[in-house]
Amino acid sequence: MTKQNTITLRHILPSIVTVLAICAGLTSLRMTFDGRLEAALYCILLAAVLDAADGKLARFLDTASPFGAELDTLADFFNFGIAPGILLYYTFFLGTDHANLGWMAAMIMAICCALRLARFNISVKTETTYDSGNDYFVGVPAPALGSLALMPVFAQLHGFSTTDWPVFQAIYMIFVGLLAVSTVPTFSIKHVSIGRAHFPVVITLTSILIICLMTYPWPTLIAANLMYLVSLPLSYLSHQKLARALADANS
Repeated sequence: MTKQNTITLRHILPSIVTVLAICAGLTSLRMTFDGRLEAALYCILLAAVLDAADGKLARFLDTASPFGAELDTLADFFNFGIAPGILLYYTFFLGTDHANLGWMAAMIMAICCALRLARFNISVKTETTYDSGNDYFVGVPAPALGSLALMPVFAQLHGFSTTDWPVFQAIYMIFVGLLAVSTVPTFSIKHVSIGRAHFPVVITLTSILIICLMTYPWPTLIAANLMYLVSLPLSYLSHQKLARALADANS
């Protein structure tokens, strides 16, 4: 067998992590149907962690491939477009007078997620991004879409009664989906760099965040989602400022 026809374990390791993320998303559906709401959410959160890990692993091992990219896209669509929508529908709409409305909202959210991912794939292949530094996403990325959509469930588990507002829930799901397909520039942390002097501070803050997630998961996730929503107009203004600076430099 020639060398061109063989691959090493390090080449398939990122794809294995992506498959594990798909398994987490599928398990979240089972937990949803079994009525185990917290377990379903933990599975989606695990899928988000694995989604962040597979790309980092591929770049670290220098094994990024078109196959891995396509598999990652399919995983993102299922884990952050379909699984959260099903969970929301099952939690707030199934068996109510607004079941059709809830199902419509879940479908719109899933379609928006698919369209956002398709646009992202095309932008990567054609290298059309907001700026050469890749400091911004175009619209809300899929993992953020899933997290934002699930905020009413986080609130429900934290003790707030959100089941009495089905119409608002549906509108919110559609709104989050539209954020994903919008052209609003959103901050990307993929290429963020920090000075060595600030490294201990970042590690400390990250440790605090992890501890909060372990001890108070739902209010921490609610706070994180709210801060992300607040960051959207800030990222837009920041991008506009950068665009004007680049235009002035090129004029």
